[in-house]
Amino acid sequence: MPAPTALLRAPDQLAEASSKPEEPETSVILDPTALPENPESTQPTTSSQNEDSMQIDAEGRPKFAPSASQSHIPRVETRKVPIPPHRMTPLKANWSKIYPPLVEHLKLQVRMNVKAKAVELRTSKHTADSSALQKGEDFIRAFTLGFEVEDAIAFVRLDNQMFIQTFEIKDVKNLQGEHMGRAIGRFEHFHFDS
Repeated sequence: MPAPTALLRAPDQLAEASSKPEEPETSVILDPTALPENPESTQPTTSSQNEDSMQIDAEGRPKFAPSASQSHIPRVETRKVPIPPHRMTPLKANWSKIYPPLVEHLKLQVRMNVKAKAVELRTSKHTADSSALQKGEDFIRAFTLGFEVEDAIAFVRLDNQMFIQTFEIKDVKNLQGEHMGRAIGRFEHFHFDS
C-alpha cells in the first residue's frame, strides 16, 4: 500500500522519467588557464541570473558578495578608575547602589579591586553604546569626588556630554583654616549663582 502522501503516477511513467539523462546546468570555469581571451564574457551581463551564483574575476578567482549577516564584533576595552583612600569606605557601603546602573543600563562588566584600590570597567558583547565605557568612568569618578550616588547617576542617564573639572586650591595658593573655606565660598558664589 503506498503512503498517503506519495505521488500517484503509474510505474511506466516513473521508469521513463528515470531513464532520461539530465542536461547539465551552466558550468563555471575554475581553471584560470582555460579562460577565454575576454574575461568579461564569463561574467553575467543580465540581472536575471541568481545572486547566489559564483562570479569570476580577471585572474580566475571567484568573487563573493559581502556578507550582510555578520554584525560588527565589538572590541573589548578596559578602564581602571582609581579610588582615593578616603572614598574607599563610602564605595564599599554604596556598592549595591553603584553597580546596577553600570551593569543593567550600560551593559558593562564591573568589579571593585580592593587590593589595587580601583574600580575596573570592561565592555562586553552586550554593550551597545560606544560611549558606555566613558559614561561609566565619569559616574565612578564623580562618586570618588564626593557626589552622592543619586547625583552621580546623571552621568549614566543623560545623553548629552557632561564634564567634571576639578582642581586643588592648594595648587593655586597655600591656604589653611578659615581662609580656605572663604576662598571656596567666593569661588562657588562667583561661578554658580544659587
